[in-house]
Amino acid sequence: MSRPARLRLFAVAAGVFVATDALWLGVVAPRFYQATIGGLLREQPDLLAAALFYVLFVIGVCEFVVIPAAPAVRFARVFGRGALFGLVAYATFDLTAMAVLRGWSWLVTVVDLAWGMLLTGTVAAVTHRLAIRR
Repeated sequence: MSRPARLRLFAVAAGVFVATDALWLGVVAPRFYQATIGGLLREQPDLLAAALFYVLFVIGVCEFVVIPAAPAVRFARVFGRGALFGLVAYATFDLTAMAVLRGWSWLVTVVDLAWGMLLTGTVAAVTHRLAIRR
């Protein structure tokens, strides 16, 4: 895949990821996180850390899920592989947090893993449809 094609793919995936996750973090989840792990939350997020996560995660979704999927691969298959990638990635954080942070919640872990799967599956499948399959 050419560099311009990879950059376009990355841009599509980043747009879908940031827009969808912003809805979750800005509208749906704040009260949930405040109620369950409020004492662990910063007053303001570390935007550099968040940006680095987004860049690395989107690269991972593109390189390990979207690009390996041939153009003819069905939406559901790309979604499933994306969901699996999301489960592994989000579990890396959530299960480590569960193991080492006092006050981390199993409920937060389960909800976050489900969100990571849905978000990543959606990003992978939509990116594949828009940037690969057309």
